[in-house]
Amino acid sequence: MAIENWIARQLDDLTEFRRDLHRHPELLYEVDRTASRVADALRAAGVDEVVTGLGRTGVVGVIRGNTDTKGRMIGLRADMDALPIEEASGAPWASTTAGRMHACGHDGHTTMLLGAARQLAESRAFDGTVVVIFQPAEEGGAGAKAMIEDGLLKRFPLDEIYGLHNKPNLPLGQFAIASGPVMGSVDEIRIRVEGVGGHAAFPHQTVDPLTVTASLIQAVQTIVSRNIDPLKSAVVSITTIHGGDAFNVIPQSVMLTGTVRTLDPAVRDEVEQRLSKAVAGIAAAFDAKAHLDYIRSYPVTINDAEKTTLAAAAAAEVAGQANVQTDLAPVMGGEDFAFMLEEVPGAMIFAGHGPSAGLHHPEYDFNDELIPWGCSYWTTLVRQRLSA
Repeated sequence: MAIENWIARQLDDLTEFRRDLHRHPELLYEVDRTASRVADALRAAGVDEVVTGLGRTGVVGVIRGNTDTKGRMIGLRADMDALPIEEASGAPWASTTAGRMHACGHDGHTTMLLGAARQLAESRAFDGTVVVIFQPAEEGGAGAKAMIEDGLLKRFPLDEIYGLHNKPNLPLGQFAIASGPVMGSVDEIRIRVEGVGGHAAFPHQTVDPLTVTASLIQAVQTIVSRNIDPLKSAVVSITTIHGGDAFNVIPQSVMLTGTVRTLDPAVRDEVEQRLSKAVAGIAAAFDAKAHLDYIRSYPVTINDAEKTTLAAAAAAEVAGQANVQTDLAPVMGGEDFAFMLEEVPGAMIFAGHGPSAGLHHPEYDFNDELIPWGCSYWTTLVRQRLSA
């Protein structure tokens, strides 16, 4: 891609902006410094309206085109929060806060959307309104949902919405997308098993919750292997077990936690129902008791078919048709942009990051060479969707 003049003028500044965010990572909703920097940058760019505090710390910028005969309004979304991970990238701009780092590229996502907002506010060569959305708490805090509940879509009635995420090890200059489910639902499970504790030398006088736990862990895997259609997808993972304090004591209770991931809302419902039956039934078989808390976090991220085609067309203009993959295989990782896609038709696209440590890895660092690609994608998408 030949870097456009407007990006070339901004690139050094945008790179430093991204690295500044990387030096100062903030978690979940506590992104006050990041949100302030974004809001100030939007105001400096001449954005028509800057709204702060949506969903606690979300920032929204409104950019109106030179003409508004169509009256269409599209949303472009980036995430701002970091992760509770100790950084090991060794970069000169590495995190200055122990135990926190931008390990998913949200610093880059924010920077690319800010760069596009600057150009859109300067040129205004489109017909309609662009709403740039900078969201907190993507990493487990459901910031997208919080912004919606705080009136985002009532205040800004979007006709369509788009997201972009970097993809490590997809070559730089390539994009990938697919219609339908692209990322899994994210649910948390907590199972408390109650037995009768006692001396480990006299197990017949107890109801051993660890034995119940062992049977439960085995049984829940049969939900995927024997209850779910083999052509559909689901993951049930038990990830922690807490119970017992002494080698010679059978504990009174055990707590298990884990996660469920699916790509189909109906499968999600079935897994929850099957888990409830398995937990109750297996505990009863051992004369124990068990309780399941099934906590639904993020829904399935489902790209609208038409908006997927439109997003791919913008990427093709930027990178060339041969560099746009339109049959991206879905993954079980979650993304709370799914909440926005439940309310407004749209699509999430993935931009090639080049060789890299994986997302959420201590050695990950956003590739600044992706900045012009992301900026160009956003402005091209707006020009195509809001053609004057």
